[in-house]
Amino acid sequence: MILALAGGVGGAKLANGLAAVLPPGSLTVAVNIADDFKHLGLTICPDIDTVTYTLAGINDTKQGWGLEQESWAFLDSLATLGGETWFRLGDRDLATHVQRMLRLRAGDTLSAITADFATRLGIAQAIVPISDDPVRSFVMTDEGELPFQDYFVRRRCEPRFVAIRYEGAESARPSPALRKALDDPGLQAIIICPSNPMLSIDPILAVPEIGARIRARSVPCVAVSPFIGGQAVKGPAAKIMAELGLASTPAAVAAHYAGVIDGLVIDNADSAAGNLPALPLHATDILMRDTDDQRRLAGEVLSFALGLAG
Repeated sequence: MILALAGGVGGAKLANGLAAVLPPGSLTVAVNIADDFKHLGLTICPDIDTVTYTLAGINDTKQGWGLEQESWAFLDSLATLGGETWFRLGDRDLATHVQRMLRLRAGDTLSAITADFATRLGIAQAIVPISDDPVRSFVMTDEGELPFQDYFVRRRCEPRFVAIRYEGAESARPSPALRKALDDPGLQAIIICPSNPMLSIDPILAVPEIGARIRARSVPCVAVSPFIGGQAVKGPAAKIMAELGLASTPAAVAAHYAGVIDGLVIDNADSAAGNLPALPLHATDILMRDTDDQRRLAGEVLSFALGLAG
């Protein structure tokens, strides 16, 4: 049994690789929910949907989010009527959000809905929200505090990042499926995917029971760096680090996850640059260009993690 923590496109890619190389039913992907929000009366769960679509093989591989062969008639009509179009909801994607909202209103939990959607899409591994309680990110910027999606999508991360808070994290409880994965006597390793540390992984660790249990783990926990040569593969991670006065290096990633990880997977380019952290490292090509790369990297990450178990 393997537990992966994921959010965003990079997290979804490695989760997809892990799902492919592990036997069915032996992977639990715990997904960030702090970027969920209400839009047009619907509950939007971007990270859950990105992971779900990717593992189902129906994601838009070019843009990294949304569904393949998407159309935008709804959004075009909404614009004609003066509606908000800054957050792009495709016609096919819209069905996910409508059905999720109907089921939430009927009393189903986010965990139950997510598991059912995964089953219907033919996914053999478990995708679980970190909690059925709401956790929401708010970003403090040089222009004041912004709800996460206003910062990330509406403003395209343009304001300077100052700090972030995870509203609701302190009172949130782990979802039943995540608690089950952490309790599983067959758990062999925890993998932190190459997701944005502050935007995708920290909200998971900010839930007290989750953070405490991962820090007190009895199995190896390894992270995959989201940086290659000082730059983020995708997204604003490097920009945020720079605005906080931090370098986008393996040493900075290791320091950020101090007390959480036992080892770090880094890119060959960063290994050659030197100034490496004093913990076990595995250097390889961490750029996931296609599904073959995802499987290759997943296999290397698993071997590295299980090797740390002795």
